[in-house]
Amino acid sequence: MANLRVKQAAAYVGVSKSFLDKSRCYGGGPTYVKLGTTVIYRSEDLDAWVAEKRVPANGNVIAARAAA
Repeated sequence: MANLRVKQAAAYVGVSKSFLDKSRCYGGGPTYVKLGTTVIYRSEDLDAWVAEKRVPANGNVIAARAAA
C-alpha cells in the first residue's frame, strides 16, 4: 500500500492534477484522505477507482453494470 500526494496520484492513474482537484470538490473521483491541509490517495483506492471505470470492448456500459 502506497500513500500518494495529489500530483503522484494523478500520474499513477493517468489524469491531470486539476481533474483530481475538481473531483474532490464536485465528486466522481477516487476516495482520498485529508490530513489537515494535506490530501493523500491510497494506491489501493486508486486501483479500485480505475477498475470501476472499466468498459467492455463493445462499449456497452449499461449491460456490463447490470451483469455485475
